[in-house]
Amino acid sequence: MATDPERGNAAILYHPEGYTTTSSKLMGRHAAGEGFLQGFFRHAEADCFYAYAGREEHYNEFRQNAVALAGNCNTVWIPQSMPERISEVGALYLPGPDLAPHAWVRSCRDPSSYSITGVTHTICSDRVMDSLGTLLVAPVERWDAVICTSRVVKSSIVRLLEGYGEYLAKRLQAPLPAIKPELPIIPLGVDCNAFVMTAETASARQRLREKYGVGTDDILVLYMGRLSYHAKAHPLPMYMGLEAAARTSKRKIWLFQAGWFPNNYIEQEFIRAAQQLCPSVRMIIVDGRKPGIRRNIWFAADIFISLSDNIQETFGITPIEAMSAGLPVVVTDWDGYRDTVKEGETGFLVPTTMPAENGEELAWRFLVGLDTYDRYIGYASQNVAVDINATTQALTTLVRDSELRKRMGDCGRERARKYYDWSVIIHQYQELWTELTVRRKKAQDSEASQPYRTAPLRPDPFWLFSDYPTRVINPETSVSFLVSDPEETLHHLLKLNMNRYAATFLLSSAEVAALFKVIEARQGIILVNRLLEEYPLDRHSTLQRTLAWLAKLGIIKLAD
Repeated sequence: MATDPERGNAAILYHPEGYTTTSSKLMGRHAAGEGFLQGFFRHAEADCFYAYAGREEHYNEFRQNAVALAGNCNTVWIPQSMPERISEVGALYLPGPDLAPHAWVRSCRDPSSYSITGVTHTICSDRVMDSLGTLLVAPVERWDAVICTSRVVKSSIVRLLEGYGEYLAKRLQAPLPAIKPELPIIPLGVDCNAFVMTAETASARQRLREKYGVGTDDILVLYMGRLSYHAKAHPLPMYMGLEAAARTSKRKIWLFQAGWFPNNYIEQEFIRAAQQLCPSVRMIIVDGRKPGIRRNIWFAADIFISLSDNIQETFGITPIEAMSAGLPVVVTDWDGYRDTVKEGETGFLVPTTMPAENGEELAWRFLVGLDTYDRYIGYASQNVAVDINATTQALTTLVRDSELRKRMGDCGRERARKYYDWSVIIHQYQELWTELTVRRKKAQDSEASQPYRTAPLRPDPFWLFSDYPTRVINPETSVSFLVSDPEETLHHLLKLNMNRYAATFLLSSAEVAALFKVIEARQGIILVNRLLEEYPLDRHSTLQRTLAWLAKLGIIKLAD
């Protein structure tokens, strides 16, 4: 069943790990993947949902999710062994930015048969930076796209690719390579309906506050996210800003930190820092990986805070979730937060400062393996300053002014629903897929490159290693029997699994029996070029592999 390309649809590269928040090491990409898939099933204008999956059980899980969220819908499994079937849909969606491996797969079939789209998460790891660099040398086309979730991510990718392009041009003494994939900006989304204040959520607010002893007039400030000073947000400006706000306002302030710690050492560091830096603030730490916590903690809070200072951040979903719940937000003027939060309207953007370049030593140590990825991003974050005075001022203003909190919360709720609800975001994805389809179809007759037989760095092993053997099979190679009853000998040898594990790449049993008859008809000896005449062109490779296999088993002899 083909989908109308005017609607824009894509086969989803599906593996459960990329679309679940049940991981013990919950990351932003997990939340983003789960949210995207749920939003896609709920809001996509599509007559069918396609899963591009390696295993049938993964497809079955995909289908169960689709039916649960979209009702009685059509789903189709495209096995990863049959990528050419993606052309039925027109596009492939990847939950990450690594387009190159899929572009090479496509290049061996029809480069213009479908578009490939991926999405950014963190872009500062060595693996991701390397994969982004391959966009300049892999067969990525103008009808492909790496979706950037924020303006700063796009600018960083362009900067990275331009720098690598300059290297390639100098190294190869060639023109600067073009950045072929589109880099559209489409933010991540949230399900705004999940954050609507109802009688049930109002009751949850009361229960949670009573459970921890938070008074009616107390101010509860919420941080939701990983609790890591080296890989997410250093807590110092948050703790110091809250302490100053508590002393200045004379209000009782609580800080709920809903998240998880990478290890016990970091947990103890957070606890010691809180005791030292904000003794006036009541501190509660809860496990943000638990679904009940992630669902209800928003309704118990009065203010949301997230002072990210880490280069591994690219977008940030939690401020949008906070705005959806009607909370005013205090966040850093950093990464995607700058796009989502409107200064003075939905909350406050706290200024950040870092060095202009001068980080070559950090990059060098990461390159040569002296520092792990965690240490690399941690060292970088130690040189990002968050304005503590601005943090204090923002928090104090919100703590003192309930009307401002309500006004900003209402504006945030409206902004989240207007720009970041999955119903809006999925529509942007489908518009992109439609645009890429139009571009691809226009290019099919003019600029689409011819398919490769194999990817250059994954060539035919028998070509690459052709100097290994004494001889190779060629049209003048003679084929003759070494045994009097080849069929019986083969039947006996195939009782051993070691002799048939590669059967997928050989002639079938019936075809082998027919091959034996052809050789017998030529008095037990025949040249390869004569055998090839008996088979269609698309079976020539299979025939020659089978001849080598039969020689391996001692059934035939191959000679010059």
